[in-house]
Amino acid sequence: MTIHGPTSHSFISQRLRLHYVDWGNAEKPPLLLVHGGRDHCRSWDWTAQALREDWHVIAMDHRGHGDSEWTADGNYRGMDMVYDVAQLVHQLDLAPVTIVSHSMGANVCLRYAGLYPEAMRKLVAIEGIFPTPERSAQLKLEHFNDRVRDFMAAKRKAAGRLPRRYATLQEAYARMKEENSYLNDEQARHLTVNGINRNEDGTFTWKFDPHLNVDSPYDITEERKHAMWEAITCPTLLLNGADSWAGNPVRDGRIAHFQNAEAVEFENAGHWLHHDQFDRFVATLKGFL
Repeated sequence: MTIHGPTSHSFISQRLRLHYVDWGNAEKPPLLLVHGGRDHCRSWDWTAQALREDWHVIAMDHRGHGDSEWTADGNYRGMDMVYDVAQLVHQLDLAPVTIVSHSMGANVCLRYAGLYPEAMRKLVAIEGIFPTPERSAQLKLEHFNDRVRDFMAAKRKAAGRLPRRYATLQEAYARMKEENSYLNDEQARHLTVNGINRNEDGTFTWKFDPHLNVDSPYDITEERKHAMWEAITCPTLLLNGADSWAGNPVRDGRIAHFQNAEAVEFENAGHWLHHDQFDRFVATLKGFL
């Protein structure tokens, strides 16, 4: 499929210049695409192509990702990213907005939808309701002091580590394929080309901030997260891959925190099910929208 590219724009959120792309058709209903961790807005290009005739499609780069600025302190808190989504919706006057989101971005948008239910039309969350109950139980057994000490040690180590450099684009492409074996060659090349910068010496590095590899121990409580999910009023579609670590919200009970949600599991798909089973994903998405 040939990708006819969008226009590139920026907005300011908490003094950071953040990036988004606009696929045109401003007279159509707004649809915001929000990517996951260590990803970028152009990973949605195939989805945008499929929806751009009927929607005003906008895809954002989270702080520290894609062509958005990195934070000065290298910290990426979930609620700051919620603010970024809220700021973009506010600044572009998108409400009521439909949001399609993935992983970390879906986790963020589920919180936004609970905080601002009146601003939402519909919400699709791909692999975004985490941690799993098993991981939650494990976290409760860990002493908070130990988690913070581990975080500080990892941050100190990350501060002294240079971003990995690839001698050729082919090396970076191979790493992309290694990360998600479901990707076909066209997908992997497109994601690599749009997710990488070329350095002055000719090598290549990923655009995302390496500090994103260090998870913060500071976040809202599980109870408050559940309360946000329970406050969502718009129709919500929860998608998960059968071969993913994120779990099935119906089988593990997490869907009970949603008042207006349906869940669909994709066989032969992992965490990036919107790439792994693209045709089925688009058909499911269009049916829901």
